[in-house]
Amino acid sequence: MKVRRALLYMPATDWNKINKAITLNVDSICMDMEDGTALNRKAEARDTIIRALQELSFGKSEKLVRINSIGSGFEKEDLESVLPFHPDGIVIPKIESGSQIDWADEMIGKEEQAQGWEKYSIRLLVCIETALGIVNLKEMANHPRLDGLIFGAEDFAASIGATRSRGGWEVMVARSSVVTHAAAFGLQALDMIFVDFRDQVNLKIEASQAAAMGFTGKQIIHPAQVAPVQEAFTPSASAIEYAQRVVDTFLAHQSDGAGAYELDGKMIDMPIVKNAQKVIDRAKAAGKI
Repeated sequence: MKVRRALLYMPATDWNKINKAITLNVDSICMDMEDGTALNRKAEARDTIIRALQELSFGKSEKLVRINSIGSGFEKEDLESVLPFHPDGIVIPKIESGSQIDWADEMIGKEEQAQGWEKYSIRLLVCIETALGIVNLKEMANHPRLDGLIFGAEDFAASIGATRSRGGWEVMVARSSVVTHAAAFGLQALDMIFVDFRDQVNLKIEASQAAAMGFTGKQIIHPAQVAPVQEAFTPSASAIEYAQRVVDTFLAHQSDGAGAYELDGKMIDMPIVKNAQKVIDRAKAAGKI
């Protein structure tokens, strides 16, 4: 599964911005046919994505495409246009039911079979952005094609009539629900967009909070957000060192037949060890170990 600390949206009609994105060493680049594309430019967006998938080298960055929402009238043509050029994954906004995921899976699966590609070689990430999407998370999150759940705070707030605040308390329950369901079904969880891309201070605060909540990454909309977000979701050197000590000392105590034990004045038991192993896993995925 691709590590997605930062998922950068680029308007699919803007060739220059897509070219800029591939120079940023960002984890995932998502060429956006939905919110980032005007209604009268959807066909142009498809053509630009096809050109990018054919002509550009994305390096280590994942190639994602966000189609228009199911029911928009654009979704079928969006998928049929880009699938033959094998993006690494498809992002679908405003998902609210398992049947919508099944529809996308069927379309992708048919293309994989027709092209002789490995099954599930094109992954799926779905945006949870409405009250109904939150309510139906359990039925949706266990689909085998899914890699991740993406939380859309702005659309979610609109769907329940909430007013957005800097602290984000009005979306906290939904935000927590997304990360909880992702963890329960072994998926990545990508946090909400921080819309004020000039505000680096509060971006870092929000990204650090998301990492502490258990999110594995965050959506971003501007190149200036890449480094702060990647840093927030990459364990620090001290965190890696401590996690390695926890795992090593746990193994040593286990071989001696001991259970819980003390390390640096703190009691270490299995939940602490499991969390330490996750830190090590994230560090390895980020190339820090």
